Amino acid sequence: MGHAFRRASAWMRAGVAGLIEPLLVIGAVMISTSAIAQPFYVPSGSMEPSLAIGDYLMVTKYSYGYSRYSVPFDLAPASDKRLFERLPDRGDVAVFRVPSHPKVNYIKRVIGLPGDRIRMQGGHLVINDRQLPLVADGESMVEFGDGHEAPVARYRETLPGGVEHAVYKMRWDGPLDDTPEFTVPPGHLFMMGDNRDDSLDSRVAARDGGVGFVPVENLVGKARWVLGSYDYLNMGLPANWITALRTERTFARIE
Repeated sequence: MGHAFRRASAWMRAGVAGLIEPLLVIGAVMISTSAIAQPFYVPSGSMEPSLAIGDYLMVTKYSYGYSRYSVPFDLAPASDKRLFERLPDRGDVAVFRVPSHPKVNYIKRVIGLPGDRIRMQGGHLVINDRQLPLVADGESMVEFGDGHEAPVARYRETLPGGVEHAVYKMRWDGPLDDTPEFTVPPGHLFMMGDNRDDSLDSRVAARDGGVGFVPVENLVGKARWVLGSYDYLNMGLPANWITALRTERTFARIE
C-alpha cells in the first residue's frame, strides 16, 4: 500500500513538473509579446475616415517607451517618466488610457505636444497661432448611430511638421468648432479624433466628461496597421457575413 502511494505521488509530481515548464514558456511568450505589441479593436467612428468601426489594429508598445499602462497587467509603478521614453510626433495615431477612467482605452490622433497652444476657430484647427489648411477631398457616405446614411465632406489637413491626414467635417458652427485656447502642460498631450464633429477628445475637459489633456504616462502605444476589418453594423443576415469582411483594409498602414 505504501509503495503504491509513493509511486502515485511520484507520478503526480512528474505530471505537475511536466505541466509547469510548458505553462512557464507560454506565460513568458504571452508577456513578452504583449509588451512588444498588442491588437486593439475600434468600436466607434470618432477616428473616421482614417479608422473604421470594426477595424482590428496592431499597436506597438515600444514606440514611446514603457509605462505602467504599456506593460502587461499594468504591473509597473506609477511614474511621470517612461522607460526609454520618446514623445510622439504630431499626427501619430495612439492608444491611451482615459485620464478620468484609466481602465478604458481610447484611440485618437496626437495634435498637440507639451507647450503647444491649440484652439478651434470656426471649425478650423489653430496650433501656435497658425490656422491649419483644409483641402477639400470629396465626400463619403457615413452611417450614423440611428441607422441613416448621409454624405459627409472629407478634407486633408496638414499638421506642423508635415503630417497630412484626412478629416470629416459636417458643420462649422458646432459646440466644439470655437474653443478657448488650450496650452498643453508639460508631460501631457492634446488628442483629437479625425471625425471632428463626432469625437469626444481633449477639447472637452475631464471634469466635463471629456478627455482633457492626456498624461504621457497614459500612452499605451502607437497604432501601426489594420490587421483586418469587419463591417458588423451591416452584416445583417448570415448570408452577408462573408461580404461584411473589408478585405481591402487588411494590412493597411495607419496614417
